[in-house]
Amino acid sequence: MSRPGPQGALGRPEGPRPPRPPEPDRICGLAAVSAVFSRRPREVLRLFHLPSRRREANPFCAVLAEARKPYREVGEEELARVAGTVHHGGIVAVVARRRVAPVALPLPPALRAAPVLPVLDGVSNPHNLGAVARSAAFFGCIGMVLSGDPRQAGLSDAAWRTSEGGLEVLSLWTAPDLVSTLPQLGVLTVAAVASGGVAPEAVLARRQPGGCVALVLGNEEQGVSPATAAACDMQVTLPGSGRVESLNVSVAAAVLIHALSARR
Repeated sequence: MSRPGPQGALGRPEGPRPPRPPEPDRICGLAAVSAVFSRRPREVLRLFHLPSRRREANPFCAVLAEARKPYREVGEEELARVAGTVHHGGIVAVVARRRVAPVALPLPPALRAAPVLPVLDGVSNPHNLGAVARSAAFFGCIGMVLSGDPRQAGLSDAAWRTSEGGLEVLSLWTAPDLVSTLPQLGVLTVAAVASGGVAPEAVLARRQPGGCVALVLGNEEQGVSPATAAACDMQVTLPGSGRVESLNVSVAAAVLIHALSARR
């Protein structure tokens, strides 16, 4: 004999509870907060700032006042609690969590408009994610793809803060199965490897005029996975002095994005 399900307050069986909405993003620092107010002000839920940031915060507070959303000037201790870090830059916006959709295949023309599309293959440190996004935005990239590798960092508070607004200006996409996705992008795909790859000049020679390069950057410890590297059209290596083994992934990304943007 089956047992009755859980009973509600009126004796009726309770249905499944609706899923909880995702936790909002906490975006710290003046550059990142300015970027989110510039790009998606309606998604800002509330704002907190130190007295020392009053002048910079006033335009944002005016936007929230018009939308009847809260903002508050707080002390150092309370702002650190809101931000979850003492590295908050004196201002924190609480923003509806940004959703990242699967990448469209083949790449839409909008994403091919920039010479380089960074693709992150298991980059696990959110600070590296943010730093890559910052460099990508600085050098004119339009989007970035995040792999489905379980090690892959997501859009955490640290990533937003480190990107200095870079994540806000990029179109962000996911590729749950990167190995099968890469051949369908419709652009030249290049894996960044510590050794054995061609120089950036060789990639430029193969790239079609006006074409885009999907630059795959790997995990901090193990690099691009062998399966991912094999799915790429080419592999590229930055020549160095040999005095140290390699560069940090975010530094390598900046150098390669700049190098592969040449002659576009």
